[in-house]
Amino acid sequence: MGEGPGIEPVLVTGGSGFVGSQLVARLLERGYRVRATVRSTGNAVKVAPLQAMQERYPGQLELFEAQLLVDGDFDVAMEGCGVVFHVASPFLMPEKIKDGRRDVVEPALVGTRNVLGSVERTPSVRRVVFTSTVGAVFGDYVDVLEMDGGVLGEKYFNTTSTVENNPYHYAKTVAEQAAWEAAEGQTRWRLVSVNPGLVLGPSLTPASESGSLFLLEELFKGYFFYGAPDFSFTTVDVRDVADAHIAAAENADAHGRYILASERMASFADMARILRGRYPRNLRLPRTRLPHWPVRVLGPAFGLTQDYIRKHLGIRFEVDNGRGVRELGITYRPIEETVLDHYEAWRQQRAR
Repeated sequence: MGEGPGIEPVLVTGGSGFVGSQLVARLLERGYRVRATVRSTGNAVKVAPLQAMQERYPGQLELFEAQLLVDGDFDVAMEGCGVVFHVASPFLMPEKIKDGRRDVVEPALVGTRNVLGSVERTPSVRRVVFTSTVGAVFGDYVDVLEMDGGVLGEKYFNTTSTVENNPYHYAKTVAEQAAWEAAEGQTRWRLVSVNPGLVLGPSLTPASESGSLFLLEELFKGYFFYGAPDFSFTTVDVRDVADAHIAAAENADAHGRYILASERMASFADMARILRGRYPRNLRLPRTRLPHWPVRVLGPAFGLTQDYIRKHLGIRFEVDNGRGVRELGITYRPIEETVLDHYEAWRQQRAR
């Protein structure tokens, strides 16, 4: 199959994030020596879970400070590493984005170029696993309906998102394309990209800025108690995402892009049904699916534009995740397990 834990350490950028911390934990369990970068080792809340891992795996995990926007900041952490997992990426909720280019696009693009600049200067690196997103494959759901058979597949790149319309997806698209450009310009290291859907599941980090945690919070808090709007999502468990990263590093034949998402999308109504099965008395969870018309009328009051509603409401498509299953050996957890674990972790964090 290729490589397992070797003598060389591996680097995880963004080690304190939702996906990054889970990846660090899985690597340590498998016996890897791990270096993880964080924005600030002084941020006690963010770094606490990684420090707990350091205690659990003495001598196996080193933490480094590195800023995405500072050229050369990853050189020291990367020295002697065989594999780099570039997970770090700025994520802001849409309402926090004042200037799409400055707040989202520049950090993603410049950050990727800076990390790959360090890779160029580090002769030990043989493989880079890049955390992208399905948002680099399509912009809006209507785009997928134009793909072969209306099925989401790896060969497509998002061409419809812009800095003004969906800056986050646009940022991830240009960052991934910049990574492919850099990879194609040399022969020493190989790039593999993983493109997860909405990442759900238990968070190891208490102060996660992950967008997926906020999105479901609206469901959990009861914003939709009167009925679930008919929006669906491509979903994947954070533990499966972490394992896929490791498989992409270990499998010598892994190449190109791998969509990480269940074949079937999950809607707000599906998730509410799963939670009601476990918590039948929870009155905050919607019992019905809303018809489309009130969403069209009220959506703008919740920050949804008519354009977004038109391109997403009621649209479902299938996902071709076959490459990842065949080549990376991914077995997807059932959505029930993911949603329930996600909810439990959310409740525990609120109780702290």
